[in-house]
Amino acid sequence: MYYTKDTILYLNGKFIKAVDATTDLYSQTLHYGYGAFEGIRSYKTSHGTKIFKAFEHYERLRHSCKSVNIPFDYDSEELTQITYTLLKKNNLSDAYIRPLVYCSPNMSLTTPNEVYLMIAAWQWGKYLGDNLLKLCISSYQRPNPNSLKVDAKVTGHYVNSILATSEAKVRGYDEALMLDMNGNVAEGPGANFFLEKDGVLYTAPAGHILPGITRQTVIGICRELDIKVEEKFFKPEAIEGADSAFMCGTAAEVIGIESVDTKPFRKPWPESLGAIIQEAYKSQVLEKSYSDVII
Repeated sequence: MYYTKDTILYLNGKFIKAVDATTDLYSQTLHYGYGAFEGIRSYKTSHGTKIFKAFEHYERLRHSCKSVNIPFDYDSEELTQITYTLLKKNNLSDAYIRPLVYCSPNMSLTTPNEVYLMIAAWQWGKYLGDNLLKLCISSYQRPNPNSLKVDAKVTGHYVNSILATSEAKVRGYDEALMLDMNGNVAEGPGANFFLEKDGVLYTAPAGHILPGITRQTVIGICRELDIKVEEKFFKPEAIEGADSAFMCGTAAEVIGIESVDTKPFRKPWPESLGAIIQEAYKSQVLEKSYSDVII
């Protein structure tokens, strides 16, 4: 699914075939989840293949590494050029790109002796599909920000996400909606959450969530389209009776939500603010004008 015998990836300064890539089973990342990664998308546009917000993603990768004391000295512009080369070598335009910073063998709980970089790319549809989602409130909370760096995209943090998504699917839902340590609505396991009520969009503030790059893009779109957004804490009870909701993330893009805990939203999705933002986001990543998007 992710690679074939001909797939090329970037590994520690070289472009090699994925089937020839190896790693050390004593890696600190494998044993302790001590690594950092990114999720990036490229698109086929009228101006050629374009990586959406590559610089911002690689700056966040650098931030994630710094936050958890993983040495990482690549420049974001250099990483962007490496990624364009990787796409070209694999003949990819519409692609999902996965940079991974991982550590050398080290069985002690200390900073790594050496750090390695892998960048892979493959064709991948929208992570949560195209259909409206049925969510449930998860029994798993987002981590306490005093226990780890919640704004860093660290490999080990995603055990929390796997548990939440797996629980939701066992219960018959598409995805989970997670609360923070204080019982406020936080985000999904791999995407941020927006709620529409009376012409205003609400989303959890930074602090207990991973403040996504797509989330910031959505806020920027709202600013341009004169849609009011409030970043504030709110309880799950606020969802009942709301007009609509959606999730957003690089892998998921912008995806509407049908219901939370089987309770549907008041507005049909095509009439929601989320549907407008979904179209505007699509236009932005494809480098098309969305001046014709009318509220």
